[in-house]
Amino acid sequence: MEQLKPLSDFFTAIQRDARISITHIGIYAALLEYRTQMSYANPIEVFSYDIMKIAKISSAMTYHKCVKDLNEYGYIRYEPSFNKNRGSKIYFPESDG
Repeated sequence: MEQLKPLSDFFTAIQRDARISITHIGIYAALLEYRTQMSYANPIEVFSYDIMKIAKISSAMTYHKCVKDLNEYGYIRYEPSFNKNRGSKIYFPESDG
């Protein structure tokens, strides 16, 4: 069940955070799924359309707003690439064991 720990830790962290919406949760879960597909790399290099497909989100504006929010709130570290040929980097907090 170690694979579920990052998601479980996220749910614990957001329990009292009213800023987090179901869209934030969907994107975070999609990022974790993508990370799993990338052999648990940290950071992962992502393109918005890949994560949007997993999260079932059709608006790039919504995706970018939520990723920026997750970064601002400290749940991830987001480094946009601003290069269409290179994905943005998403860093996840290190687990405490």
